[in-house]
Amino acid sequence: MAFLELSNIKKSFGNVHVVHDFTMHIEKGEFVSFLGPSGCGKTTVLRMIAGFETPTAGSLSIAGKDQRPLKPNQRNIGMVFQAYALFPNMSVHDNVAFGLKVAGAPKEEIDSRVKEMLGLIKLDHLADRYPYQMSGGQQQRVALARALAVKPQVLLLDEPLSALDAKIRVSLREEIRAIQQKLGITTVFVTHDQEEALSISDRIVVMNAGRADQIGTPFEIYNTPATRFVASFVGTLNLIEAKVVDPDKNRIVIGDQGVTLKQSVTAFKAGDTVSLALRPEAGSLAEGAKGDTALTGDVTSAHFLGSVIRTRMNVGGNTISFDMFNTPGKMPPAVGERVTLRFSAEDLLVIRD
Repeated sequence: MAFLELSNIKKSFGNVHVVHDFTMHIEKGEFVSFLGPSGCGKTTVLRMIAGFETPTAGSLSIAGKDQRPLKPNQRNIGMVFQAYALFPNMSVHDNVAFGLKVAGAPKEEIDSRVKEMLGLIKLDHLADRYPYQMSGGQQQRVALARALAVKPQVLLLDEPLSALDAKIRVSLREEIRAIQQKLGITTVFVTHDQEEALSISDRIVVMNAGRADQIGTPFEIYNTPATRFVASFVGTLNLIEAKVVDPDKNRIVIGDQGVTLKQSVTAFKAGDTVSLALRPEAGSLAEGAKGDTALTGDVTSAHFLGSVIRTRMNVGGNTISFDMFNTPGKMPPAVGERVTLRFSAEDLLVIRD
């Protein structure tokens, strides 16, 4: 049995169904991210785990104990909100100590635990400050320490970095992951930022319209997207339309150029249209580039992105992007130039709708 289990969870607000048959089993100490656009249901699932929302149907347990009859304050859960939610009239010390005081812990234990938590987030020298005297990143670290102080079974993080600037977000997400690994606490992290989810998660749940489109490791989610939505939402991806020529031999055509796929298309018949996915980093224009497949087309644009140059080409009505390393002294191909992109056939994935 998994440590945190959600089975066939549904949630409706009147006639509006926001979560459909959501099932997820999370192991003890695992870091799982719910990733998806606004309105996909990810925060609603998080709020049901916390007890702020009641499932319309389904079961929810932690360490084998049914959580549905329990109120939020009866569940051993720590939560970090997007808006920090620190008490403005309390010092950093008192904010972190709040949950322990409510639980009736003795003063010596509270002081010891607060000191430990502030040391963990490297803010022990700011124990007497108030929230308004601190930066956004510091306030979010205090909110994290407050959630961890009560030694929760599960830590819930609801887009905790979205209000911070890009540089602080990167450093703070690394801190959160390091603290989570040090404590071994089971963590659920909600975000709409794919880079965040890919960089710190053990597994990712990609949510779409109240459903889990795909659950897998960051490697699986990025390299083998299961649906068109996952393919388009996670990372930059070329979506290519092709026609099946010989399903038994996995032969397709893109425009007028034939390709043999590694992935089976025997579920289709000759003449059917299929959607294919190709990552921009998979191909190369180099003459000696490794790869058993090639597509030729005309360059339509080239955009300088610093370390790489993202170039687009037209192949049979499909716009295909590919990345080239920025090499000083070597200009990218000009618009209108005919080029050949070489890649491995296994990088060309069939995407189901």
